[in-house]
Amino acid sequence: MTGNVTIVVDGVPHPVPADITLAAALLNLGVAAFRRDLSHNARGPVCGMGTCFECRVTVDGVTNVRACLELVRAGMSVQSGA
Repeated sequence: MTGNVTIVVDGVPHPVPADITLAAALLNLGVAAFRRDLSHNARGPVCGMGTCFECRVTVDGVTNVRACLELVRAGMSVQSGA
């Protein structure tokens, strides 16, 4: 698929390029805090290949989805740690 799809990030719809990872889409949108650690510090992608688990977000109600491994799809709803 080429073109754009719309995803909803923290309640706000955004058009993003299709066929990219959710992590790339969030970074392109300026989202730096993908989640918060136990001390409430912002955490974001480190490795970009699924080994560090720092890019976890909630997607369509499913927690702990690694954004670097998830491709965007039309209508997906994402909750970040922003």
